[in-house]
Amino acid sequence: MIQACTKTQKVEKYKRELIHHYILLMATVLFIFTIIFAFFIRDHIMPWYTAGGLFILVYSYIIVVRKKYSIHKLVHSYMILGTLYNFYVMLAFWENSVASFVWLLPIPLGAYVFFSRKYVIFYSLFVMLCILLGFLLSKNINLNFPEHRTENVRITDTLLVLSNVAVISLIIFYKDKIRRVEIEHEIEQKHDPKKESSEKAEVIDEEVFEKIKAFMEKNKPYKEPGFNISKLSAALDINSNYISKAIRQHNFTNFNSYLNTYRINYVKELMKDSNWEKVTLMYVYTEAGFSNQSTFNRVFKQIEKITPSEYIHLKIKEAS
Repeated sequence: MIQACTKTQKVEKYKRELIHHYILLMATVLFIFTIIFAFFIRDHIMPWYTAGGLFILVYSYIIVVRKKYSIHKLVHSYMILGTLYNFYVMLAFWENSVASFVWLLPIPLGAYVFFSRKYVIFYSLFVMLCILLGFLLSKNINLNFPEHRTENVRITDTLLVLSNVAVISLIIFYKDKIRRVEIEHEIEQKHDPKKESSEKAEVIDEEVFEKIKAFMEKNKPYKEPGFNISKLSAALDINSNYISKAIRQHNFTNFNSYLNTYRINYVKELMKDSNWEKVTLMYVYTEAGFSNQSTFNRVFKQIEKITPSEYIHLKIKEAS
């Protein structure tokens, strides 16, 4: 399992490096285009458009890195929004140049690195649809975009082609590194098939746990005193043995330990929001699914290391 984790970590690391270098490259390209359109090729809209794209690209990446969003969600966002962003540029230069299509070439290639085949097909069709839509709009609607001289278009086309060659080279470079890791992993699996089955089991456990977590947070079944693993098994249509194993993989002793964690967290929420002149402790623990106070006191102290009364006094003291 150590080897499997190492493989996953390496692939994740290379994907993050690819995104990081892509952002740096595209930010540089957009900055150069902003300078060109602002000072060398006079255009009232394009400098603001490229500068806006630069700002959104950098700002969104800073937020995403800080909050550690999923790589796949980030890439999906960039591919969809990037294609739509380029759509205006493509229309603006349609009569002067078709080189703006080059911006769209890395989209299916990037999907090939990050996603399964169905997404490669999806993004390929998406790009083709955008090009077709651009063609229809340019032929049937007078969009009144400013005309650009041939020598100016030659400058932007050259920069456009060079930058996209760099993007494609970057994607191919990291795809090759990721593929090397995958090949090494496949060779290791051939020598030790148990690793593969162990890795699959871990993936299944993680999927089961995510389903359990989603059900608990959405439906709050822990508020029901008689809720148990059998009822959860029936609700999710998952064998209780799989549920127990998935829960233990996340450092819970058993299902009751996991269930009581939700109940105590809910008790703490109720305590935080309760007016103690109007509600009782009995209301709080029964609302959270505990059938009697002795069980509630024991579980609360086991998890929080202090009694409910001590916890209440502590919070009142902190609030005063």
